[in-house]
Amino acid sequence: MILDKMGLKGYQIGKTKVFLRAGQMAELDARRAEVLGHAARTIQRQIRTYIARKEFIALRNAAIMLQSHWRGISACKLYEQLRREAAALKIQKNFRRHTARESYLTVRSSTITLQTGLRAMAARNEFRFRKQTKAAIIIQATLRCHAAYSYYKSLQKAAITTQCGWRRRVARRELRKLKMAARETGALKEAKDKLEKRVEELTWRLQLEKRLRTDLEEEKAQEIAKLQESLQAMQLQVEEANARVKKEQEAARKAIEEAPPIIKETPVIVQDTEKVNSLTAEVESLKASLQSERKATEEACNACTDAEARNAELVKKLEDSERRVDQLQESVHRLEEKLSNSQSEIQVLRQQSLAISPTGKSLTTRQRTMIVPRTPENGNVTNGETKVLSDMTLAISNVREPESEEKPQKCLNEKQQENQDILIKCISQNLGFSGCKPIAACVIYKCLLHWRSFEVEKTTVFDRIIQTIASSIEDNNDVLAYWLSNSSTLLMLLQRTLKASGAASWTPQRRRASSASLFGRMSQGLRSSPQSAGLSFLNGRGLSRLDDLRQVEAKYPALLFKQQLTAFLEKIYGMIRDNLKKEISPLIGLCIQAPRTSRASMVKGRTHANAVVQKALIAHWQSIVKSLNRYLNIMKANHVPPFLARKVFTQIFSFINVQLLNSLLLRRECCSFSNGEYVKAGLAELEQWCNEATEEYAGLAWDELKHIRQAIGFLVIHQKPKKTLNEITKELCPVLSIQQLYRISTMYWDDKYGTHSVSSDVIANMRVMMTEDTNNAVSSSFLLDDDSSIPFTVDDISKSLQQIDIADVDPPALIRENS
Repeated sequence: MILDKMGLKGYQIGKTKVFLRAGQMAELDARRAEVLGHAARTIQRQIRTYIARKEFIALRNAAIMLQSHWRGISACKLYEQLRREAAALKIQKNFRRHTARESYLTVRSSTITLQTGLRAMAARNEFRFRKQTKAAIIIQATLRCHAAYSYYKSLQKAAITTQCGWRRRVARRELRKLKMAARETGALKEAKDKLEKRVEELTWRLQLEKRLRTDLEEEKAQEIAKLQESLQAMQLQVEEANARVKKEQEAARKAIEEAPPIIKETPVIVQDTEKVNSLTAEVESLKASLQSERKATEEACNACTDAEARNAELVKKLEDSERRVDQLQESVHRLEEKLSNSQSEIQVLRQQSLAISPTGKSLTTRQRTMIVPRTPENGNVTNGETKVLSDMTLAISNVREPESEEKPQKCLNEKQQENQDILIKCISQNLGFSGCKPIAACVIYKCLLHWRSFEVEKTTVFDRIIQTIASSIEDNNDVLAYWLSNSSTLLMLLQRTLKASGAASWTPQRRRASSASLFGRMSQGLRSSPQSAGLSFLNGRGLSRLDDLRQVEAKYPALLFKQQLTAFLEKIYGMIRDNLKKEISPLIGLCIQAPRTSRASMVKGRTHANAVVQKALIAHWQSIVKSLNRYLNIMKANHVPPFLARKVFTQIFSFINVQLLNSLLLRRECCSFSNGEYVKAGLAELEQWCNEATEEYAGLAWDELKHIRQAIGFLVIHQKPKKTLNEITKELCPVLSIQQLYRISTMYWDDKYGTHSVSSDVIANMRVMMTEDTNNAVSSSFLLDDDSSIPFTVDDISKSLQQIDIADVDPPALIRENS
């Protein structure tokens, strides 16, 4: 290996020795000397590197040591210089402070000397002036004492006179209240009787509807049984006819086989051919009858589905009537409770009127008057003990007169109850509109804001307003539109005014401060009388700050009132929408399929008769347009916000789209060319109505008909076989699903021009895509669902409506009379 590595050649290897040629040994020695010299040079290089590095490190350490010593010396010199500068600054500061203090003390001593001299001069002048004016001060004090005493005596006489007049007024008011309470009890009894009669009528109607429902179910079952029996009978007839045909064919075959081989013209053969012809004619007639029976069964199935739909509508009506009965029962219970409360209040007022004397002398002679304790029977919370009227002490005459801290509050509550009664009586009528603004909503909002009802922890005015609105709602579109406008406006005002309170223990900033004495309360009442407040409320100027839609910390009753008002708005909206749906539902059933007479006239090509029939058929679509116009005029007359009108018509057009497309997909007789032209003409009527109604009220209603529009457009195309699947799905009918397109393509038939449906390749591709959809767990239903949800929120209404200036709304006459 060594020799091969050296590249020597011509050597020999023996058993124990290696034989070399001449000169090869010298080459090996030279190579060994070269290797050893290279190793020696490597060792020398490492040793020289080590020595040089050692010397370098020693020099570096020495340099670092010198640098550190030099830096220390320079730092000491710098520190000494800084210390000298600090000492010089301190000496300068102390010197300047000393000179400033010396000058300040000099100025202060001179100022004190001047002040003492001036104060002594002023004191001498004041003493001289008081000595001169002492007699005048004594005269003035005596005169002022006399004037104050005479003014106090006049105030005392006026207070006594005012007290007598006030007590006389309170006694008259309580007598008037007793008379009014007696009248209200009679009115409540009459209302209770009316409500009981109405409940009886509704229960009778409910029982009648239940009976009609059971009768309809029985008739439906009987019709289904009859249809099944007729179907079985026809199937038996078909089977018997088939058996007879087979028997006659076998008999004819046997007769032919038994006949002799020599064929002769005999009348028997003619008879056999006549029998065969008659049998074939009979078979064809049986097939025709079978097809007619199948059509009859299909019509029976359609009638069954219609009956089920009517049954579902009756069930809905029954549930609505039951809900109304429950509401009426609740209102009856509330009226009974109100009647019992009013009777208890009448008893309490009678006891108080017996306890109070009509003359002023008896009132002054009594010192204390007992008040009947409040109990749950009379509608208030008992305190467990009777409250005693506080005495008011007059300073001069020392006469003690009875006065109660609860009488002004009670009078205030009674006044507020009277105001609430006037408001409820006012809004129960149709107040109309003032400058496109609903008066009832503005009056309710003004009153609640003026009474600060939003900031009260407990009140009954919200419940009374909700009950009034609920009792005023009827199944009349004019009334529903009127209250839809009022409720939306009031809800918008509440949405922009109310905000939830931050803490449960929050109290209003303004509270009614009750004076300690009757004189203080009377003076406060004279300064801010209810008449002046009512007049400023009517004029809209005194409440200009309140009328601005400022944010109010709302309590729980106000927030609950807002929720109840939102529920009423959604209910009224749903009733208007459902009424329109019920009105146009039978017309939609007539609009989806043109009658057979029209198709026959179209096939024969009678132009004049065709035009007459078209006018008669368009009448159904025109009836739908009339219904839409009538509802639109009602909404415009009652100033319903255009936002809500757009939502109503959008959902109605969506309902029309669903009904028409589902009927088209379920009934083969509707998937014809002539029927497509008929529906297309009707859709043109709806498009014209949308253009006339403008986008403000119609909105995007026309876009909701995109499914039926594309389906009808696909029906009336002449060159269907030339259309590819890509053109159909992306250009002609991008909204329709593959299941719907397959359904229309397979059920299509042309009774007018004889055109064909799409090609077989397109149908095969549709089937492949449908199988892929089923494998991908996509819903295979080809029918559309009707969306009956509420498509808006309170925030949407608040954003869509404009700002309303309620100060411009004139109050009704009843509010003006009772300002």
